[in-house]
Amino acid sequence: MPELLLEAKGVSVKRQGRFLLQKADLQLHQGKITTLIGPNGAGKTTLVRSLLGLMKTDEGSIWRSNDLRLGYMPQKLHLDASFPLTVQRFLTLAGKPLADWKETLSLTAIDHLLKSPMQHLSGGETQRVLLARALLRNPQLLVLDEPVQGVDITGQAALYELIHHIRNQRGCGVLLVSHDLHLVMATTDTVVCLNQHICCQGHPEQVTNDPAYIALFGDQPERAAAMAIYTHHHDHQHDAQGKIIRITAKHSGHACGDHCEHNHHA
Repeated sequence: MPELLLEAKGVSVKRQGRFLLQKADLQLHQGKITTLIGPNGAGKTTLVRSLLGLMKTDEGSIWRSNDLRLGYMPQKLHLDASFPLTVQRFLTLAGKPLADWKETLSLTAIDHLLKSPMQHLSGGETQRVLLARALLRNPQLLVLDEPVQGVDITGQAALYELIHHIRNQRGCGVLLVSHDLHLVMATTDTVVCLNQHICCQGHPEQVTNDPAYIALFGDQPERAAAMAIYTHHHDHQHDAQGKIIRITAKHSGHACGDHCEHNHHA
């Protein structure tokens, strides 16, 4: 059994007499990717902030392993347009010397952005910089709140593949908040469906067939088709900006090259 890194039991958060989150239980393990899904206002960010100790809970308990190293990638980064902050300066806020950045810069493909102002980055570039900053802490648990905000569909697929690679390479646990289960299904070990309380949880395919999940998101044929397509394992190459330039999809029956006729949503 993988090492337990963090556990929440019966966690509730109430504000102005209304529950934002009620009696949530969650376990996060080393080397496992857990994806938290739910509609807008379901309490996903509330739960994440509670787990990180950034928000006071009203009920329940949260246990963290001793000296747990956390890497947190927030949902959004708000910067004043006039504030002079380069990518390099922003990364120094992680507290690691430049000499220790090489592997992380290469992994996230942002080497060429160090002198760029943060305000001039594209959505995908900003998310990769935020991910790099979280990784510089060498986390045992990586917490990513909507990591594909403002990223196009190709960039989303690439970013989720990168997160999967990071988990495999570093062996860290990952808590991922997402609206798009069909995009993360192939690389997720456990899905937790939240709507102020935990409605259902388990393996992605198990959750998508759960009545509670269907009640929230519907049993849409096009969504099921998208999930089926993305559960193939994709090998791909990136250019210097991190964009996918070639995809090879390994299906159960054959391998697809550049001229494969399948409709790849990545």
